Amino acid sequence: MQFDTYIGLEVHAELKTRSKIFCICPNKFGSPANTNVCPVCMGFPGARPMLNRQVVLYGVRAGLALDCDIAEFSRMDRKNYFYPDLPKAYQISQAEIPLCSNGHLDILVENQLRRIGIERIHIEEDAGKLVHDNGPDTLIDFNRCGVPLIEVVTRPDMRSSAEAHEFLETLKSVLQFIDVSDCRMEEGSIRCDVNVSLCPAGSSQLGTRVEMKNINSFSSALRAIEYETARQDTLLSAGGIIHQETRKWDDSRGESFVMRTKENVADYRFFPEPDLAAIHITDDIINNERAYIPELPTAKLLRYTTKFGIPHSEASIIAFDAEKAGMFDEAVNCGRCSPRSICNWIIGDITKYLNDSGVGIPDTGITPESLADLGEAVESKVISSSAAKTVLMELLTKGGSVGEIIRRLDLAQNSDTEYITSLVEEIISANQRSVEDYRNGKTNALGYLVGQCMRRSAGKADPVEVKRLLNIKLNNQEDK
Repeated sequence: MQFDTYIGLEVHAELKTRSKIFCICPNKFGSPANTNVCPVCMGFPGARPMLNRQVVLYGVRAGLALDCDIAEFSRMDRKNYFYPDLPKAYQISQAEIPLCSNGHLDILVENQLRRIGIERIHIEEDAGKLVHDNGPDTLIDFNRCGVPLIEVVTRPDMRSSAEAHEFLETLKSVLQFIDVSDCRMEEGSIRCDVNVSLCPAGSSQLGTRVEMKNINSFSSALRAIEYETARQDTLLSAGGIIHQETRKWDDSRGESFVMRTKENVADYRFFPEPDLAAIHITDDIINNERAYIPELPTAKLLRYTTKFGIPHSEASIIAFDAEKAGMFDEAVNCGRCSPRSICNWIIGDITKYLNDSGVGIPDTGITPESLADLGEAVESKVISSSAAKTVLMELLTKGGSVGEIIRRLDLAQNSDTEYITSLVEEIISANQRSVEDYRNGKTNALGYLVGQCMRRSAGKADPVEVKRLLNIKLNNQEDK
């Protein structure tokens, strides 16, 4: 029997506010354990929460970016459950009236737009972190208690692990573009749970849903989905039954195991948080937050591929990175060189430098204007492509003006026909064996002679002109 796969995601993203959601403790990663805590986030009796306004604003902004309806009135609720990293024994979240609902996110899969429904986005507090030491004890770091989160809950609209992976990458980029979360997965600031269900092909009724937790990267999510899809397919094909449950994913082993039978909503005993008033979202708030939303990644990707003719694989490297996209758009708007040239520099040498050095574009000395100047210098043959790499490295490490760097390092290209003709004649005279090889059909000898000319000119001769004049001399033609 054939089965259809339905996948839904629950994505938790930490918001980049200065303080936590219900207290003034710093929202800061990497501090010594249990130093960013107070009676509120530690759940001391009698300590009362105060809602951080910026958390609400960031939640609204995320909802607008994902085309959600924004609730005029919403509220916070208590979600009751016991776990060692939750000192209050309840989490302040949103249940019946979330901040945002009924949205969507468009993703590109195999050059086709797919619309993934967003069921809801709500704000809530994070729990602490269990630290499993090498010994028999488990330690608890409460610094993360009260860190503000948004939870983005999708509809089961994804049909494969590839679609889920594309959704996660796109959502991450959107949250970075609108500047509400840094989405640093290595710090746990974006995490997801995966829901998978299978049903007979063509059936309109979804199968029993299984939730997968402990997924620490997007690539882990892909592997977990593929594992769970295969597990359910095998079980159903053998006449078995899928039980609603929560499973823990072990990425090192590439398999999951049952954590617990899935709770129902009633098990959490949700009720309105008595210490916090209702949240009122005005039109002014919505309009103010909408102003923070730029052109988003999927729209950029479509523009780069259709308007500039950049291949999808290359355009996506830029479109889904806020820093690279900003650099690209501003450099293109300078109008001094082709978008293709700017794209090549960004996805090639600039990306390599960023990866090798571990820094971001703002930490380098290059600007969109200097990148446009560099592209113009190459396209107008002021400098060669090899000299341009030297200029680029100067820009990345020290900054400065392209023209000043070219003058200081004496990198200007020589396109003078008389100079290059003399150079070509000299190289031909000194390399008669290569000349004979070329005339006997060994065409790669031409590349060798071009290289000799470039070496003799210290890289300053125009390589296009060198190759043209070599062809003329080697084939005993006249320069026309």
